[in-house]
Amino acid sequence: MSSRSPLAALVRKHVERDPAAVARDLETMEEADAVAVLKTLPPTSAAHVIQHIQSSYAAALISSASPELLDAIVHRLRPEQAVSILKTLAEEPRRQLLERLSPELRPKLQELLTYPEDSAGRIMTTDFLAFRADVKVKDAIGRIRSLAGRNPPTYAYVVDGEQRLLGVLNMRDLLVAPSDATVDSIMQRDVFAVDGFLARSELAYELSRRHFFAAPVLDAERRLLGVVRSDQLLRDAQHEATEDLQKMVGLGGDERPFSPVAFSVRARLPWLQINLATAFLAASVVGLFEDLIAQITVLAVFLPVVAGQGGNAGAQSLAVAIRGLVMREITPQNAKRLVLKEAWLGALNGVITGLVTAAVAWIWKGNAYLGLVIGLAMVVNLVAAGACGAAIPIVMKAVGRDPARSSNIILTTVTDCVGFFAFLGFALIFRQYLL
Repeated sequence: MSSRSPLAALVRKHVERDPAAVARDLETMEEADAVAVLKTLPPTSAAHVIQHIQSSYAAALISSASPELLDAIVHRLRPEQAVSILKTLAEEPRRQLLERLSPELRPKLQELLTYPEDSAGRIMTTDFLAFRADVKVKDAIGRIRSLAGRNPPTYAYVVDGEQRLLGVLNMRDLLVAPSDATVDSIMQRDVFAVDGFLARSELAYELSRRHFFAAPVLDAERRLLGVVRSDQLLRDAQHEATEDLQKMVGLGGDERPFSPVAFSVRARLPWLQINLATAFLAASVVGLFEDLIAQITVLAVFLPVVAGQGGNAGAQSLAVAIRGLVMREITPQNAKRLVLKEAWLGALNGVITGLVTAAVAWIWKGNAYLGLVIGLAMVVNLVAAGACGAAIPIVMKAVGRDPARSSNIILTTVTDCVGFFAFLGFALIFRQYLL
């Protein structure tokens, strides 16, 4: 793509005004075309656009970029933004990229990469304001005023010569303090700080409970490493919420409405194959009763009814469980109680729904035993749906997996298999009354 092409000219015209819109446009292109557009932009503008592109696609673009463009972009990204892109690269490209970084930026990125993905250390920013304990108030205020053209800090921190956190400065206290006083005389010594390995969900809970705007991140020796801001946590929570909706049905978290077709195929196809395998598993359950269905063909009419109700009931329990995990309402101590509660709720709903379904089947087909069979199957399937809908995300979290990752696919397999087996099994028991 030529730098004089109409598209490239249009991108250069709008990139400074709305880099997010340009990023959305690039996400709809194939990688080669998107890289060609990036090459036409000034390095700073290209970095602004990359910040708004989904991480996995941004990593693909960076991998295809020239070394000059690569260096220009990465050196202009904030460390935490660069890490979100680097973590999606394969090990060898990541190592090569880290080797090209400046001595100042490389250790920051390597340190951030050592933290787990879902931790405070991974999203902390190293762009914070800290003063030595002996700095005068007037000098601190002068430093803050010099930052007026940037985003002014909400908090300023006080550290010793070894960068260990001593306290935090409230802006109001700083403004009303004597100008010749030192900052350690007005700082608040009781500071809420977190470890870099603290889970983001735990950090979000603590910040919301205390109504703080930010939290300093410390190492084992209380050295100040960075700051996590509540607005960043909120953006991450919103991003993860939308990702979870996609992960529950086997989509990649990075897919967008206008992602390139090739990207969407790579993201969706593996899970569709897994879903196909689970569908054959459910079909094999039906196959066990093939002779029975051949004799009593009316059974095939009600198979989707049993499976559908089980899937819906399970999805309700699944949604409650995932929300409870996110909101920290479910702990290892009360997880069993939730599973039993959802199973009991499934039994109650199963009895009521089963009675209604049994009445409809009896009136429709004129056979009371057919109504009994489908009613009993409904109770069994909804009990299993409730228990499994609650248990699946809890078990996945316990083994260190994302609770939202394709939970719905697993649950659907369970409810289909249990529902089919219960319905056809009861039909086999009452076969002489159904013929």
